[in-house]
Amino acid sequence: MTRAYEKVLFRPAHGSIATFVASLMRSTPSIRPLLLALLLALPLGMSLQAQKSIKMENLPNFDLRRFHFGFLLSFNNSDLVVVQDPASPWRDSLLVLDHLRQPGFNLGIISSLNMTDNLSLRFLPSLSFQERQLQYTFKEDDGTKKIFTKPVESTYLEFPLLLKFRSDRINNFAVYVIGGGKFGIDMASRKDVNQALDDEIVIKLEKYDYAAEVGGGFDFFLQYFKFGIELKTSIGIPNVLINDDTRFSRPLESLRTRCFHFTLTFEG
Repeated sequence: MTRAYEKVLFRPAHGSIATFVASLMRSTPSIRPLLLALLLALPLGMSLQAQKSIKMENLPNFDLRRFHFGFLLSFNNSDLVVVQDPASPWRDSLLVLDHLRQPGFNLGIISSLNMTDNLSLRFLPSLSFQERQLQYTFKEDDGTKKIFTKPVESTYLEFPLLLKFRSDRINNFAVYVIGGGKFGIDMASRKDVNQALDDEIVIKLEKYDYAAEVGGGFDFFLQYFKFGIELKTSIGIPNVLINDDTRFSRPLESLRTRCFHFTLTFEG
């Protein structure tokens, strides 16, 4: 077998590589499976290498434009940060006060100004539909418990102004963090509602609110537009409670808004 290798390997090459491989297989039958496996794997390896080297970048000029516009659809989960008044005379009769989150949604417009390659200023006027619930459990004079569930509904016209810091593009993908503040006007504020019966009493909130916002997300550069997925939290700063001296507002010292957003963005 050694002589066969020497005859083939050290013979002067005549003809093509295929002729050489064929003669090698005839002279050394024991390595035919190995040679066949190598011949089959060679085209596959070349194909995978070609696919790896070809990466199509969508929207290659997207970041060259200074302004971008689009729209957003957001699903929110809103809540109230409740602080009870320790000096309230109603503390003895109020056994439990729960604040319950409720789902809602936002619709908005995106306007973005590219300040640098990685930093942009975003103005996102939106309409936000939010609902929260406060559940009171009172101890009545006869010793029984009575539960009241008070929905706190708001329809905010919001004006967020945010800074977005984004990583460099990795082909058609980027990651970012975002932060800033927003001003909101509650279009469904019931601050002027006349309170009568316990079952009809509503929790009144101030018409205006402002909040800090922080979050992060991912950008995907598709063929015709940029698609984003974002998670963000919004924390209200002022006390929005209107204390109108009812049995539901007296035990409270302050109410502040809080909201979590899962947002889908579409920009062109």
